[in-house]
Amino acid sequence: MHTVVVGTTGVTASDVLAVARGGVRVELSDEAVSALAAAREIVEALAAKPEPVYGVSTGFGALATRHISPELRAQLQRNIVRSHAAGMGPHVEREVVRALMFLRLKTVCSGHTGVRPSVAQTMADILNAGITPVVHEFGSLGCSGDLAPLSHCALTLMGEGDAEGPDGTIRPAGELLAAHGIEPVELREKEGLALLNGTDGMLGMLVMALADLDTLYKSADITAALSLEALLGTDRVLAPELHAIRPHPGQGASAANMLAVLKGSELTGHHQDDAPRVQDAYSVRCAPQVAGAGRDTMTHARLVADRELASAVDNPVVLPDGRVESNGNFHGAPVAYVLDFLAIAAADLGSITERRTDRLLDKNRSHGLPPFLADDAGVDSGLMIAQYTQAALVSEMKRLAVPASADSIPSSAMQEDHVSMGWSAARKLRTAVDNLTRIVAIELYAATRAVELRTGLTPAPASQAAIAAARAAGVAGPGPDRFLSPDLAAADAFVRGGHLVEAVEPVTGPLA
Repeated sequence: MHTVVVGTTGVTASDVLAVARGGVRVELSDEAVSALAAAREIVEALAAKPEPVYGVSTGFGALATRHISPELRAQLQRNIVRSHAAGMGPHVEREVVRALMFLRLKTVCSGHTGVRPSVAQTMADILNAGITPVVHEFGSLGCSGDLAPLSHCALTLMGEGDAEGPDGTIRPAGELLAAHGIEPVELREKEGLALLNGTDGMLGMLVMALADLDTLYKSADITAALSLEALLGTDRVLAPELHAIRPHPGQGASAANMLAVLKGSELTGHHQDDAPRVQDAYSVRCAPQVAGAGRDTMTHARLVADRELASAVDNPVVLPDGRVESNGNFHGAPVAYVLDFLAIAAADLGSITERRTDRLLDKNRSHGLPPFLADDAGVDSGLMIAQYTQAALVSEMKRLAVPASADSIPSSAMQEDHVSMGWSAARKLRTAVDNLTRIVAIELYAATRAVELRTGLTPAPASQAAIAAARAAGVAGPGPDRFLSPDLAAADAFVRGGHLVEAVEPVTGPLA
């Protein structure tokens, strides 16, 4: 994909990822330009009337009762951007800010905001120049949109505040615009408000989290299969007919993935050998049920994201019949809920993953593996502290699973008396996804070592492919104790980059 064309509708999750992460160029369609111009005519006609219209000729929020005279309206729009650009804390990641900007441009181009075509074009020009406004971690309550983050973006549009250039250097935004031949925008009626009033930050982070989790859930199915092999477990619990009688789609998909990875393994089915056991532990046997529930949560979250991508989120909005009406579509509850749901599912996947790792390391439960998978137990500690690290990550995941959307705090002199906290839900989900990647990477590190220690039995072809690719990527195998942190970092990079999935799919076919 070389260009994303923004029309009045039809922006997809793939478009968001292409612009946010891939730096793909943005263009406005002729349809969008026409819709922008038509909506602007309506706003200008209303601005010329003596009757006050919210967002056009009034103040905002709790100050909406004041009618603003024509000579003060440009100042009003500048002031709302400057005053709302009140974020604090660390800088938000470049990909998040690009998603935020792109999604605001998507709504602007819907023709429901009343913004001039020239303003939309400048937004596209800034994205295409690789200029990224400095946005701070704190400032959004997820209601009336992601106000502070979007205000920092609008400030760059005006040539004010700070921004990051394509080389990563932070400079005054006016200097960066000038260096790329971009004229700052002089905002007019309604435009300042229209640039601030959306769920774009939380939605962008939802779209990116879903993309990352899609890879992570496949990776977790692979590592669960490797652990099952290493523990000499049975793959009979993965039979399609067993999952068909409890027809949760995600459960069936996870079981099918694990079964595909285990095809041809000589390590499975030994649960009745030297130390007979009727059933494998829950962390092994119930892996598809837990990962599958998370997958079904993702399916619901994608539905919400797709609906939000099809939405024009602003207040007030310009309707085709010429009305400009106030509404509450900026409330982030739909997005906030699924962001929290995903954090809960991710925490549980991390929890069951850690339990399998612990089982691999415990000589009393690992069915013949050396203690802590150590080379010379006692002299060597093996992977003892790798599991500590994994446990610490799981504990953090549980704290991150506490819902942000169950909270609310009043603002704007009680005008905005119920808020979604969706931005906060999105920020903690990003951390949860990072942590889950590390948790899965540690299981990969332990499970591949354990499989290689099962001499005399041949792992599944897909397992062999995963182990070979991991070793080629610098993920070390069995041996005496060594500086472990770099090995775990290599495993993390291997999982994070999707390389574990890439390694097995030529053998298994595409995983679900």
